[in-house]
Amino acid sequence: MRVYGPVPSRRLGRSLGVNNIPYKICPYSCVYCQIGRTNRLHTERRIFYQPEEIVREVEDKIEKHRNMGEHIDYISFVPDGEPTLDKNLGAVLQSVKSLGIKTAVITNASLIWREDVREDLFKADLVSLKVDAVTEGIWKRINRPRGTLELQRILQGSIDFAGQYDGICLTETMLVKGVNDDKDSISEIADFLARLKPDRAYISIPTRPPAEKGVYPPGEETVNLAYNVFSGRLGDVEYLIGYEGNAFAYTGNVEEDLLSITSVHPMREEAVREFLSKAGTGWDTVEELISRNKLVKLQYEGKVFFMRKLNG
Repeated sequence: MRVYGPVPSRRLGRSLGVNNIPYKICPYSCVYCQIGRTNRLHTERRIFYQPEEIVREVEDKIEKHRNMGEHIDYISFVPDGEPTLDKNLGAVLQSVKSLGIKTAVITNASLIWREDVREDLFKADLVSLKVDAVTEGIWKRINRPRGTLELQRILQGSIDFAGQYDGICLTETMLVKGVNDDKDSISEIADFLARLKPDRAYISIPTRPPAEKGVYPPGEETVNLAYNVFSGRLGDVEYLIGYEGNAFAYTGNVEEDLLSITSVHPMREEAVREFLSKAGTGWDTVEELISRNKLVKLQYEGKVFFMRKLNG
């Protein structure tokens, strides 16, 4: 099945997924990949499926879900490999525009140095670029690229793309404990993203079983540090750390709302107090959540922050 969903997504709302690449064909073999090691490392674009086949499946899915009264926000290309390896990506994106639903491509950016890839991505309404490292050694440790790739060409291609793209440009940075989570690495990534100027920068951590043993998420202190470093250089920064649920939703339940907000970004102590005051609730709510290991109290540059406790 090349089309799946729709599934709930923080970035994309109700997302109808398009799997336009066969299983694990990718230029990278990232240590944290949730679907396992890459068994076919490729950097050359080619045709995997005929565009009309994919478009037909998308149309069939949309009709089925519309008949059921379900809404779809995005048709998203999030396959089991790297979507830009598909030589027909641009043609498919162009074809599905007539369906009246926005399109998104989630790419690791490994081929964005190619002009034809950038031209294809320009046809999408939203593009998310992966930026896990900006130095050669860390890039090779975390993304494990095919040997023919060059990091500097990828970084420059990302800058070129973002500078010309008129859709929504997001970035995602996956932090792995002991690999790219030290303050220098985080600062270097933030400096690069400040040049790229994404509409929003996401900070991720491994939340599902990774491709390799010994891959662990950093702790709350590190995630909070990354958020603050990124926020000092970028306009819009959020966590993407596995809590899809009711993020952004105000349920009327103070505890759930507080946990929802702090799973997206940390809250300064004064912001938490203001939130509780508006909700007509006392500070004992925070103390209760901390005692139940649901909320964590942190410090950064002399200020107190609260964030949701990470899984595990």
